Amino acid sequence: MNEAGREPKKDKWRWCAGRVRIGVLSDTHGRLDPAIVERFADVDHIIHAGDVGSPYVLQQLSQVARVTAVAGNTDAGSLACELPHEASGAVGEIRFIVCHDKRHLLRRHVDPAREGIDLVVTGHTHSAFVDWVDGVLYLDPGAAGAAPPRPRTVAIVEVDRDGLDPHIVEVNGRE
Repeated sequence: MNEAGREPKKDKWRWCAGRVRIGVLSDTHGRLDPAIVERFADVDHIIHAGDVGSPYVLQQLSQVARVTAVAGNTDAGSLACELPHEASGAVGEIRFIVCHDKRHLLRRHVDPAREGIDLVVTGHTHSAFVDWVDGVLYLDPGAAGAAPPRPRTVAIVEVDRDGLDPHIVEVNGRE
């Protein structure tokens, strides 16, 4: 295991290295800053971890890349009916699961590493974090639609030869 707690899956990472970029966001609450669309311009897939707030957000994101989205605790109406509370998928060889609230997800997925999951995405906290457990990346991108003075953040996950390389990025600022 390397210093970041990542356990390289050499064949998988070698195949995906430099080829796969995933945009991750959460808690837009109906607000999609054009800077987010610019940040995600070259991603292969977008994961939205809930509290979308408006179908408009998903429509705009889907013009950039394929989108996987889940409902959050504040999503209502058609969004609450149309979006699942949990979703899973793959981007290239990268397997992910996403749910708005980490507590709910971990009740159903006690050991994501054993399930072959590479990336666990959650939201709800409005605070970005990155953690590694048993070679699995746990990522909360923070709130893309946060109100000042909190920073609005998203994440970009790239694949390098050692594995997943997450970057938390301020929407109108720096990494």
